[in-house]
Amino acid sequence: MDETLDIEAEKWDTCITSEWGYFDFNIRELWRYRDLLMMFVKKDIITVYKQTILGPIWFVIQPILTTIIFVIVFGNIAKIGTDGVPQILFYLGSITMWNYFSETLNITSKTFTDNASIFGKVYFPRLILPLSKVVSGLLKFLIQFALFLIVWLYYLFIKKSIAPNIYILLIPMLLAAMAGISLGSGLIITSVTTKYRDMAFLISFGVQLLMYVTPVIYPLSGIHHHRIWLWLNPLTSLFETFKYAFFGSGTLSLSWLLYSIAFTGVLLTVGIVIFNKTEKRFIDTV
Repeated sequence: MDETLDIEAEKWDTCITSEWGYFDFNIRELWRYRDLLMMFVKKDIITVYKQTILGPIWFVIQPILTTIIFVIVFGNIAKIGTDGVPQILFYLGSITMWNYFSETLNITSKTFTDNASIFGKVYFPRLILPLSKVVSGLLKFLIQFALFLIVWLYYLFIKKSIAPNIYILLIPMLLAAMAGISLGSGLIITSVTTKYRDMAFLISFGVQLLMYVTPVIYPLSGIHHHRIWLWLNPLTSLFETFKYAFFGSGTLSLSWLLYSIAFTGVLLTVGIVIFNKTEKRFIDTV
């Protein structure tokens, strides 16, 4: 009988079954659905700003306005130092990195609740949706990063007030690690909030607080006590390496950078496992 079932199954292009383990990461299936992935990415980029006056220009306006506010509040009023880096450049770089992390985390953490109607109607690898948010967020990041590069080149060649170094080659790795942390965290959060919806408000508030324990608005060199607690935040070494690479000032620690990369790998694996587990019973929960 089993042999007969196997023969029948071989006649189908795709067989959907619940008999799979939590560690079954079907990369080949994800690749087969790459067109769907790109469709979701296109939807995220175009649809969100389709009915706005300025459209994608908001990708540029948002970091500019936030940078101006940070310069006024943290730079001029609070008098927080920037390690000798021009305030506009310091805050613009930090905001560009932070926006990608926070927006990707917030969006992926709502994967199940925001897409319940789709999940209940058609089959596709559920991981496609959070992955599409990571990719679309990357496209937004590149637009804002281009703005940062323009300002950075001005201070590099005109003002000559910064001294970048070879560690700038690590930027793709830093970005990949940040994407992994936001995706892994988002997968865990969306899996938990399917049953406990009120936790979504707590998570949103927690992401805002996380910015203040990450060297976004201040350099790590300005912290003289309890720095170990900041280093335990895996984002700390990513932000500090970014600043050190582009500005020539900051705190570079390769050991803590390796810690962040290892943390990213573990968090992403745990996130996918929990996501796969929740996926099986999600429709029954909602």
